[in-house]
Amino acid sequence: MKQFLREAAAVKPDKRQLDWYDTEFYAFIHFGPNTFTDREWGDGQEDEAVFNPVGLDCGQWVETIKAAGMKGMVLTAKHHDGFCLWPSAYTEHSVKNSPLGRDVVREASEACRKGGIKFGFYLSPWDRNSKLYGTDAYNDYFCNQLTELLTQYGDIFYVWFDNACGEGPNGKKQRYDFERYIALIRKYQPNAVIFNDYGPDVRWCGNEAGTARHEEWAVVPRELCFYSRVQTGAGPLAKEGDLSFLYNTCQNLGTMNNIVYSQGLTFTPAEINMSIRPGWFWHPEEEPHSLERLFRTYLTSVGANCCFHLNLPPDTKGRIDQRDVGRLAELRALLDREFGKQISARVQKQQDSFPTQPVYEVTFDVPRNDFKYVVLREDIARGQRVESFQILAEAPDGSRFPFYQGTTVGNRKICPLQDPFAEQNPLTRSMAYGAKRLLVHVTSARDEVFMKSIEVY
Repeated sequence: MKQFLREAAAVKPDKRQLDWYDTEFYAFIHFGPNTFTDREWGDGQEDEAVFNPVGLDCGQWVETIKAAGMKGMVLTAKHHDGFCLWPSAYTEHSVKNSPLGRDVVREASEACRKGGIKFGFYLSPWDRNSKLYGTDAYNDYFCNQLTELLTQYGDIFYVWFDNACGEGPNGKKQRYDFERYIALIRKYQPNAVIFNDYGPDVRWCGNEAGTARHEEWAVVPRELCFYSRVQTGAGPLAKEGDLSFLYNTCQNLGTMNNIVYSQGLTFTPAEINMSIRPGWFWHPEEEPHSLERLFRTYLTSVGANCCFHLNLPPDTKGRIDQRDVGRLAELRALLDREFGKQISARVQKQQDSFPTQPVYEVTFDVPRNDFKYVVLREDIARGQRVESFQILAEAPDGSRFPFYQGTTVGNRKICPLQDPFAEQNPLTRSMAYGAKRLLVHVTSARDEVFMKSIEVY
């Protein structure tokens, strides 16, 4: 068991995944015929003439994204209806036959480069327009379109796939050749991160509501992410169990009670994705979600070993709705207020603490009770190791009390100690005389802990 835990602790991200973690917060752009038909899933029979965003302004998208503090954009180059936002040579169901007659993918990618943010795309494997869907020839068709997007629009930071699947001719289900798709991406865009339910780089969190797990491991069994690189041998109980039931909706991915049954482990972190509105495409009657919901989702995504992929659907004019622009401005202002000023503190590790249970002392110049967040970061390049921790406060008289308990840390763990939406915060009341220092105690880890930073806000 001890050797397996050391192997699990040494499962590491590659450079693509580290770059993805650094991106943290980025935008999804759902845009297409559904925007004009007021639907979420088109059937592929829409007249190309319906797509006519007379005020299309990809520059406005980028301005909105940057102002919100996001670092990238992922555009729905093709949704399930099969309509292509670029003039694909392999179908007539595209912008080339719309009144717009412009290459939206090109305009979006150029706007991103001009604005200094990253550009990526979503290409739906399910195509309800293609007559090839449900046949062996469809994978050739899909790879041809994928190649167009990979080779004609500059550097791509992210290729996003889902696994939505319908039926083709005579009820034949399409079998997607994801190994071939992945090979194409690696060939033409070797630095691009690939999102898919089963890896290879980033996986789905299991819902579209922005809901996070109680603890989020990037180190997960190969049975879940079989497109990912396996970095360990089998677990000590691999011959005594079966993990074929694992899926992204499970709540205990990567925890000890399942990795010990695994045939091997991969590093495949999760993305938290949701739309700023109830729908993924723009609908005139919908309003953006509350500031509180967006802020809490940020804390449980960027602040819980994930990244936050927030959808911003352009309207029928081809612009981000001003209601959404306003809500994003509120979110940016709140994030700047809550995390804009780091509290000065000295951080040192207690010399006599155990390698797998270290204690870090966070000492202030004067006793204080105005801290709201403690932000922990493991050196994720060396693996994810922390299983549990607690934070204690030490008062001027030397008394101590624990006030926060957590599980995983990973790339970043934001520990909220006070609630900006609460009228009263019990922590402030209980620390009327302030704390002269905080103690961050790792109570369990898979191997020696390497903490990258501890910050207080």
